[in-house]
Amino acid sequence: MDHFLYRDGALYAEDVPVAEIAAAVGSPCYIYSTATLLRHFRLFDEALEGTEHLVCYAMKAASNQAILKTLAQAGAGMDVVSQGEYLRAKAAGVPGDKIVFSGVGKTAEEIRTALTGGIRQFNVESEPEMVVISRVAQELGKTAPITIRVNPDVDAKTHAKIATGKSENKFGIPISRAKEVYALAASLPGLEVVGIDCHIGSQLTELEPFKLAYEKVAELTEALRAEGHNIRRLDLGGGLGIPYARSNEAPPLPVEYGQLIKDTLGHLGCEIEIEPGRLIAGNAGIMLSKVIYVKSGEDRDFLIVDSAMNDLIRPAMYEAHHDIVAVKEPAPGVEQRPYDIVGPVCETGDTFAKARNMPPLEAGDLIAFRSAGAYGAVMASEYNSRPLIPEVLVNGNQFAVIRPRPSFDEMINRDTMPEWL
Repeated sequence: MDHFLYRDGALYAEDVPVAEIAAAVGSPCYIYSTATLLRHFRLFDEALEGTEHLVCYAMKAASNQAILKTLAQAGAGMDVVSQGEYLRAKAAGVPGDKIVFSGVGKTAEEIRTALTGGIRQFNVESEPEMVVISRVAQELGKTAPITIRVNPDVDAKTHAKIATGKSENKFGIPISRAKEVYALAASLPGLEVVGIDCHIGSQLTELEPFKLAYEKVAELTEALRAEGHNIRRLDLGGGLGIPYARSNEAPPLPVEYGQLIKDTLGHLGCEIEIEPGRLIAGNAGIMLSKVIYVKSGEDRDFLIVDSAMNDLIRPAMYEAHHDIVAVKEPAPGVEQRPYDIVGPVCETGDTFAKARNMPPLEAGDLIAFRSAGAYGAVMASEYNSRPLIPEVLVNGNQFAVIRPRPSFDEMINRDTMPEWL
């Protein structure tokens, strides 16, 4: 469910007409719904009710500080994967003891920043990283809480570019080597082993891969405890998918996911951490765009719109589907026709959809890309010297620009000339 619905023939974001935002802000732009963000966070929080837990929003999905602050005020922790994300979370008022630091390539500088500013735990991905964390912690006179990310060699049955739990993926250590790596961690100064980390991928649409992975985590927990490790926290990652195409069967619900966690791991008495990102932010955002031209081709018609692959790269990068709707609600029974929906970037890959049935549209009409709240604005670029598009947050009948569109002068003046020019 989201809060982008037709009302009186027009698409609304909560209680604000989307066309009103377009008139004030221009297009293209991203629009987020506060109500949807909070609803989806609370679904996860309620799904784990009865267990000690923390829902850490995976902020790589959408990291605007207004989004982070909205979720933090509701009780969310944060999962970060870079120094910039850590500092962004702190700037949004998230305390260090609610921030988990993930990622395979943490530098000494990033580790130092997190230890100085406060951190709930580092999710360690390799032995060399563990050694660096130990060294930096000693230099600072601090103790670094860590979990170790184990790779359970489970096929998440998702897109190859977002699978993380198979043996050939770069993430974590093989679960078969976990005992020796935990023994190394226990021997290093400045480290406190607090638990186990496991994350198998993103956009999972069935529960079986989670079940297989969590059963392995349960077995490992008991084995490590038998060897004297105080395993008291299980970080289970995120990855639950969203319905990008509304005509498709819906992925499992958070309540079903939460019950699976309780069934497979509840007997261990561990605190549970999960790191959802896409399911919290994905359907909480749309990308608003405007038709520039309707073009007739040799064997197809094109809608050329003012957004492009630099604004929303998922279709070009992942062959990803987004439902695309007219902002003005089509009349009942109106005949639709297929269009290729494309942007103005000089790449054939700048194609959002092929042969997509749409109502009759003209230049100047507004359309909305649904389920664009996750991995949209955060992956945008200024390719073709196109300014980053604004982000707008709606709350009831109010809206605010939470990241403005830069001017061309601002964008160009970031370049500096060497003295010989």
